[in-house]
Amino acid sequence: MSLVSGPGRAQVAGGSLPNELQLVVEKHVKYIQSLDKRKDELEYWLTEHLRLNGVYWGLTALHLLGHPDALPRDETVEFVLSCQHDNGGFGPAPGHDAHMLYTVSAVQILVTVDALDELEKRGKTGREGVGRYIAQLQNGDDGSFAGDEWGETDTRFLFGALNALSLLRLLTYIDVTKAVSYVHACANFDGGYGVSPGAESHAGQIFVCVGALAIANRLDMVDKDRLGSWLSERQLDNGGLNGRPEKLEDVCYSWWVMSSLAVIGKLDWIDKDKLANFILRCQVGLTPTSAFYADQSQDPELGGIADRPGDAVDVFHTVFGIAGLSLIGYPRLKPVDPI
Repeated sequence: MSLVSGPGRAQVAGGSLPNELQLVVEKHVKYIQSLDKRKDELEYWLTEHLRLNGVYWGLTALHLLGHPDALPRDETVEFVLSCQHDNGGFGPAPGHDAHMLYTVSAVQILVTVDALDELEKRGKTGREGVGRYIAQLQNGDDGSFAGDEWGETDTRFLFGALNALSLLRLLTYIDVTKAVSYVHACANFDGGYGVSPGAESHAGQIFVCVGALAIANRLDMVDKDRLGSWLSERQLDNGGLNGRPEKLEDVCYSWWVMSSLAVIGKLDWIDKDKLANFILRCQVGLTPTSAFYADQSQDPELGGIADRPGDAVDVFHTVFGIAGLSLIGYPRLKPVDPI
């Protein structure tokens, strides 16, 4: 996910929605700004293992909302660099072990705020050190990637490796051909992809596998019609999307499903107006006297987006809800690249 217009961006007429269902931009900005000011809350410390990811999610949401400077750049860069280890990898917060997922978020943040030069000047390793950390996590036999030194493999880690290395312009550090072959081995009869060969298709894993193939310029390996059909079936009657058959809708799949459809040129296979309505109903911060209020998880003082109406908000669902709206061309949002 980056702040560049990607392929197949659709359009949704936000002005035709009721006032109660408009995107409450300013409240979402304030919600994200408040997240690092809640250090007296237990939840803040229980989620320390997600801190670096959370910074990326919040920062990306703010850029899409048109408020790129709402978080202090210098403090953001300082925190990212404080999470780096001598081996080049990054942990989620100072004192936590390095892992592929946090390393990817670190690279994405530094690229977003144009601070890769700070990595070279003040990081424990520069750009090439980060590249070497990622590269040594690739399995030389099958092309898969581990998340860390303990060896768990997952297609999420493979996509993360290609994503980060492409941003660092270091894709030559890994065997891209073997990585592509591993992704192809994860393909299923329904057109989707799983976490590993033989695993069931899941929208999140489809996103990472299709994204990896897109970065490697191998989208020719995707059965686009079959995959598009599977993804379009994820939309439920209420407009929301689920991640696999017989599961509940969840705002995060507004990104995982729609980004994959955008990459393969099938965004119009989803009812975008129903999806936009669903995402907007998951907001916090609408007018509490609204007729819609009883069906929302609304707080008139705070913003944020929940997984579904009536649930608590978090920054994870906030960014993916906003990114989903951006993909379908919701007014006032910056365009997002689906990869």
